[in-house]
Amino acid sequence: MSNDMTSVIQSSRPLLAFRVVQWATLAALAWKIGGFVAMVNCYVAIPLNQDFFPWVFRSSYVLTFAYLIGCISLACAALTQSARRRIIATIVSLACMSILCIHQGSHNDMTFATAWWTSLWSVWLATRLPIDAPESLIRRAAFVSRCIISMILLGGAVGKWTSEYWSGQVLYEIYFEQRDFWFFNLLRSRFSLEGLRTVATWYSRNVIIVETLGGLGIWLLPPWWAAAVSIGVLASIATFSNFNLYSVLLSLMGLAAAGFFVALRVRTPD
Repeated sequence: MSNDMTSVIQSSRPLLAFRVVQWATLAALAWKIGGFVAMVNCYVAIPLNQDFFPWVFRSSYVLTFAYLIGCISLACAALTQSARRRIIATIVSLACMSILCIHQGSHNDMTFATAWWTSLWSVWLATRLPIDAPESLIRRAAFVSRCIISMILLGGAVGKWTSEYWSGQVLYEIYFEQRDFWFFNLLRSRFSLEGLRTVATWYSRNVIIVETLGGLGIWLLPPWWAAAVSIGVLASIATFSNFNLYSVLLSLMGLAAAGFFVALRVRTPD
């Protein structure tokens, strides 16, 4: 491979990482579409009168508009070759995610909270792509991405540092008793009620320990290892508890993948 081709590939890594994050965030919102439509239909059918939210953040039209424009802007950011249009698209997507994070109909949905963080990262990277050297930029981008993931994992762990979670009672009642999901159906078919309760305890403790260690340590790992561990942990959360959680986690998995672009090396002839 020629030195010119090697240089082109190396210089494109920050942009490739940027595009992966846009597609991953779009995939997260697309994964949400069924639940979002049901949520909007319910929101329209049963209006809420809460004066705490200004009218613009109570409107079902604003809710739908923010979701649709957010999806379109993510696709535009991923596809455009223009640095200016890329920056504008990321700013628009961040604005849409901000609306969804504080709108009365969607403020409690973590899908939009994680998409907000990836959109914030995207705005920063889009503004630096035309300016910074690719090698240093992708390293900083990967470091920021794993700091964000560590923060979110640690936040999830902190919420579970209670006796009810450590004993497994909360997750037992949410998942193990009646949840129709392949993993919990399998456990119910293999264990007695007493054994199932014990499994729930250790399942819950494993979740707390993994999220705590991830929150405290992922940001310290080398880029490739941080990316691999983050994607593995995030994918396991949805795979072994609720597939719907992929709408929350896909954007973070795309963010984690930025670390792989730091580790990418192109071999040249001696």
